[in-house]
Amino acid sequence: MSIGLTVDPTLLQPLSQRSDQSLHTVENSTLARRGEVAEEKTISVGAVLERFLADPTQDWSPRTRLAYETTSRFMISMIGASTPIGHMTRAACREFLETLRFLPKNASRSFPDLTPKQASDYARSTGYENVISPSNANIYINKVCVVLNWAVREGYLERNHLKGLRLADPIARVDKRLPFSHLQLEAMFNAPLFTGCQDDELGYAKAGGKRPRGTRFWVILIALYTGMRLNEICQLDTADVRAFEGIACFSVSERSLVGTDDKHLKTRSSERVVPIHPDLLSLGILDFVEQRNDAGHDKLFFDICAGQDGFRSTAFSKWFVLFLIHAKAREPKTSFHSFRHLFRDALRQAKVSREIAMILGGWGTGTKSGLDVADYYGKGFEISVLAEAIEKLSFDHINALRALITSSKR
Repeated sequence: MSIGLTVDPTLLQPLSQRSDQSLHTVENSTLARRGEVAEEKTISVGAVLERFLADPTQDWSPRTRLAYETTSRFMISMIGASTPIGHMTRAACREFLETLRFLPKNASRSFPDLTPKQASDYARSTGYENVISPSNANIYINKVCVVLNWAVREGYLERNHLKGLRLADPIARVDKRLPFSHLQLEAMFNAPLFTGCQDDELGYAKAGGKRPRGTRFWVILIALYTGMRLNEICQLDTADVRAFEGIACFSVSERSLVGTDDKHLKTRSSERVVPIHPDLLSLGILDFVEQRNDAGHDKLFFDICAGQDGFRSTAFSKWFVLFLIHAKAREPKTSFHSFRHLFRDALRQAKVSREIAMILGGWGTGTKSGLDVADYYGKGFEISVLAEAIEKLSFDHINALRALITSSKR
């Protein structure tokens, strides 16, 4: 009778009595593992990038995937596809940082005959000033860091030597983007699109007798009165404009009541309900939504096509730059996102509490998830409370906008 586990007799033998074959088996296994380690260290940057992009565990949006595909091409142009990943030492990462520091903007077009390293060396030696900004360089560094962190987890690298390396940015974050000024807002709402144009196509910037209230008209106004991100507006389903607790609202969510699958949110805290401001109701937003419904459109702004990155905001953003130029409202450090800054300032001026402001804007409140511990307690604010906060917002100081609203009430 035997008790317990079966034991290999070989393990009980003194080392001197074991067969040569068993020793060779151990040696071969060790050598095989050493070979795997050597292969991991000598695998090329190009091969690592291929495996990184093909990893089925990556849960990426179309825009994120496109960003990492761009990062991969950038790494190959800077480091070389055949370079062993193990050559990414701290010294090599420092050199990568220095190359980025002096890399000209649009280097491949400005210096088509030079490699990125050669173009960077040229810019450094000649004092060429049109180089990428520290913030853009750091965006590249962050993306490359993600790749190298993945390579460490997969065993292709012992450590990520790029970690902790960043370029100092002399421009404070608060100064990078500004809200639109009063003069810019007056110029925008005095533009033919809002006062009378030839049509809603190529003639939107030319004075005329038509007053189309289509996609361009409403996207700008929704941004002003809700602070929603451009893509949050562009991707709205028609069904996302509906009543909550008897109050007309915009539903900002990745979920769709009509089965669309093209909606993406920036963070968890981005999902929210935003009551519709009385001015938008006076201007006829619900009539516009009804027209879209009657026409059978699932998307409120179906005429905004998705860009290569899968986001509808890409095309509209380019058009908006042209709109600002035609309206003579373009200024440095402002863009469509400036509506979001303006909205936050308007909430402050209306003395809306920070907690409600964070909810209305879909802003995080300090933690990585966008939520503080206290935010998990209770059911949250009733829609009527959020509506009261929205109603406090006033843009009456914009004369052109006030005239537009007054004419709509007649």
